[in-house]
Amino acid sequence: MDIGNSGLKLSILDFVHIYKESNARKSLQNTTEMVQLADRLGYTRYWFTEHHNTTTLMSTSPDMLSMHAAAHTKNIRVGSGGVMLPNHSPLKVVENFTLLEGLYPGRVDLGIGRASGTDGWTMWALLRSKELLGENDFPEQLDNLLSFFDRNFKITHPFSNINPPGDKSMVPDMYMLGSSEGGLQFALEKGLGFVFAAHLAPQLAVPMLRTYNSNFKPSSYLSEPKSMLATIVITAETEEEAKYIAGPVELLWARMSTGSKNLTFPTPEEAKNHKYTQEEERAKERNKERFNIGSVANVADQLTKTAKACLVNEIIIADFYPDQESRKRGHELLAKELGLIQKNNELGM
Repeated sequence: MDIGNSGLKLSILDFVHIYKESNARKSLQNTTEMVQLADRLGYTRYWFTEHHNTTTLMSTSPDMLSMHAAAHTKNIRVGSGGVMLPNHSPLKVVENFTLLEGLYPGRVDLGIGRASGTDGWTMWALLRSKELLGENDFPEQLDNLLSFFDRNFKITHPFSNINPPGDKSMVPDMYMLGSSEGGLQFALEKGLGFVFAAHLAPQLAVPMLRTYNSNFKPSSYLSEPKSMLATIVITAETEEEAKYIAGPVELLWARMSTGSKNLTFPTPEEAKNHKYTQEEERAKERNKERFNIGSVANVADQLTKTAKACLVNEIIIADFYPDQESRKRGHELLAKELGLIQKNNELGM
């Protein structure tokens, strides 16, 4: 696959961070601004994560956030990165994303995760059933989700008489998310798109994505493999500025890696002045592969090389900028460096 600068697509994965000394309402306003900017800049898609029981993120409902994002944009695709299926009824996910696809045809993605992404007590509260906490019924959940979309339950199945809204044309593009072989195998088995979370397991990105591309078999959902790499990107006009802006995410991940309970998003000045413990220093060094940090020219070159190695033509940026200003500036610089705006102008978008 030949991927030059002009061929690499960019997308954004939004965690809807609540920055320090800010609040939840402001974080949602930031997201509205950011998705509108991404739409103008020529980004391909804008996804939302799913997190619960945290005071630092507002990404509890990727379906609702996708609805909001689609209503405030014109071209960009929107969706989940992802819906954590163990937390949900497959039928309800189908109803919500059928509604989204019906309202915004050709612009909706359903990224599917296999984990709950939260603690046991919160999962219990979400499920309303203590008995389900120990169950690993994801394979059955995924089968039910796809059967609801396809309307092809066997006549003997208890759900065969349930009629989801709309029709079979109102199906979003579907992707399995993964940071290990588990998600990969479901993507291959069902013939779905595949997104690898390199910020969670950077060393597995190349082998997992190459395996997906070489083993994919056409399905009713896809005629050829469709994969993306998700990774953390922090860029600015200079190396020095980028390193300063990246200080908070490096500190945050060092804290997460060492079991710290302080997971508030630090400011750049706090990160600059932080005295790392020996354990945090070791974690910071181990975490280097999770990040793409540097001047926009260097980061664009780095992402292009990584995309070629992984056999993907699209990178979805896991957004960990420390504030709205650096975030907007970083995404704008990268869009210009990789020619996204020019490409969309040529397409008349």
